[in-house]
Parts: sequence; structure tokens; C-alpha cells
Amino acid sequence: MSAPLLSLRGVSRHYPTQAGVVRALDRVSLDIAPGETLGLVGESGCGKSTVARVAMRLTDVDEGEVRLDGEDIARARGRALHAVRPRVQMVFQDPAASLNPRTTIGQALEAPLIVHRRGNTAERQARVAEVLRSVGLHPDMAVRFPHELSGGQRQRVAIARALMLNPALIVCDEAVSALDVSVRAQVLNLLLDLRETLGIAYLFISHDLAVVRHMSDRIAVMYLGQVVEQGPRDAVWHRTLHPYTRSLMSAAPSAHPANRRLPRVVMEGEQPSPLDPPSGCRFHTRCAHATDQCRASAPALRLLGADHWVRCHLA
Repeated sequence: MSAPLLSLRGVSRHYPTQAGVVRALDRVSLDIAPGETLGLVGESGCGKSTVARVAMRLTDVDEGEVRLDGEDIARARGRALHAVRPRVQMVFQDPAASLNPRTTIGQALEAPLIVHRRGNTAERQARVAEVLRSVGLHPDMAVRFPHELSGGQRQRVAIARALMLNPALIVCDEAVSALDVSVRAQVLNLLLDLRETLGIAYLFISHDLAVVRHMSDRIAVMYLGQVVEQGPRDAVWHRTLHPYTRSLMSAAPSAHPANRRLPRVVMEGEQPSPLDPPSGCRFHTRCAHATDQCRASAPALRLLGADHWVRCHLA
């Protein structure tokens, strides 16, 4: 892989509460190369959205480094942080909630240019029309309000807003999960086309493993605040090493159940609370293969194969 565009190294993020300390992220390390898509998967509460917020610098880290183009931005403030914003943008899950219902589409798209003092009025309006065309919308849409658009059109507007400042990385946090299946396919293909033409990198977060496989160059799997497996898409998909990843893969719906690649693996129990994670391997309370070593000592992230990492004693 080429030099990383975004690099997280040993990132931890804890949230103190009245009940204790929530360990949202625990020494997470991830890389995204320029023009690459990293798919991030895992159960709700595993820390995926916290990774997105850290990558966007919407939340601080307790320890570790967040590097963008080699520069540590984890503790950037003021003008330094303002200069980072155009490089990393985000597409949220619900476009109806992420767009201001009181502003027109054109005003929403022009706002980033005004904040970052890009161009005069005519140049900004020309940029709005250009970006609307690039996401498959007519420039006349600029005078409409969000409620006048369909769900797919609103998400295209959200993507257009993320493109306004020519970012190097776009974080997609469940960006298509609120859309109908047919519209979802159109938006996914739009994202792929934009990556091909503009060279954008994506951090693509989703519960839908089929979507992640379609979109990603590499896949990272999270469980209870830790990355338990990561590697090239085909390696993770066809040579699954961690029992948690295997259970996720086996649960993915298949159009032809008789041809299912993996036998159905049912996890026992619920995901433990991040307030009190288990000792040793955090997955051992739900793993059918757990040993005394798994219960006693925490496994390190080990390299097994070409850029294929796994956090498991038994892999």
C-alpha cells in the first residue's frame, strides 16, 4: 500500500459516565491510502462511529496519533484545525436529518465555500451547479428545499456537499442504509464513479457486508472497541481468520442459501458492556473455541498473510 492518507496509531477514546468509564476505542490502528476504500464493520456499539468522529476530528483522543498526510492532527486547534476541515468530509446516515430544512439546496452547498472563503458569489454558484451535475442532479435543484426531494436525491445532495471543498477523504457512516434497495445501488455506483474520477478515499462504515464487499479495497472488523481482523477484501472474505468475523460472514443473507459459503455460526449471548469488558480476549465470552489462554491473556494483533491481521490466539 502507498503512504497512508489517513493513519490512526494506537488511538484510544474513553467516555466517563456516572456508571463508569466507557472504553469506546482501545488502541485502534488503521490506515487508508489515497484513493482507497476501507470498509469498517461490526455490531452496534463496537466503536465504528467513534472511529469516524476521530477521523473527522469531531472528537478528541485520549491517546494515540491521528495523521493526515503525515501530519498529526489529533490535537490540532484553531487555524490548524480549520485548515484540516476541507480535506476530510462526511456523509451521514439520514440525509433528511443532516440537511437544514430551512435552507435551499444551493445555500446548503454554498455554505462550505463561504466558511472557507472560496471564490466570489458567481464562482460559488458555478461550483454549486458543477457539483450538482457531478452527482447526477440538475442545477435547477439548487432552488429547492430538502423536503421537495426524494430520499435518494437528498443523499446525492449530501454527497455533493461533501464534495464542495475537493476533499481527499470522505467518511460514509451508514450512508446508504436509509435508502431503498434500488436507490442504494445507484448511490453506491455514484460513490464508485466519484472515486474513479476524483481519486477520493473513503472510510465506509456499514452493517451490510454485501455492500462493504462491493465498495471496499480492504476490510476492518471491530468488536468492543478493538480491531479484531483487517486485511484485503478478498483475503478477509475468503480466508476469514477470526471467529467473530466468521460469525458475521455466516449471518450475511444469501440469494441462494443452499450455496452458502460458510455454515451458519450463531453467537451465544449479548455483546458485553464497554463499561466492563471481559479480561483476556474480549470475544471469549461468546466464542465456541475459547480456551484458558483466551480467558487469561489479551491477544495481540498479529500479521498472518499479506497485510492480513488478526487478534486471536488460535488463528
